[in-house]
Amino acid sequence: MARRSFLTKLAGLPLLALGLQVQESKKSLHVMMKSAWGPDDPTRAAFPFEHGLALAEAGHEVQIFLLAEATSVLRKSMVSAILPVGWPPLSETLDKVVARHIPIFA
Repeated sequence: MARRSFLTKLAGLPLLALGLQVQESKKSLHVMMKSAWGPDDPTRAAFPFEHGLALAEAGHEVQIFLLAEATSVLRKSMVSAILPVGWPPLSETLDKVVARHIPIFA
């Protein structure tokens, strides 16, 4: 019986919280996406572009840093050939990355 009365008191607490307004501060992050995956694994090669774009669309500051085999991904012939599994083609994603002015370092 004591347990039931305790639970009914807890059930009323959310109603008290309706009067309070919680202000969330949305803090922008500075993110650097690094990749060394090249065209031999197209899905992983597209990850820094896909994830960087998603973070930029969420309002964060993003930079993409490519090294080793990943630098070859930026060739025009290679961009059109990379078709990641379950993701849009890299050419479409790269157009959106360029439109958002996300810096790419290679």
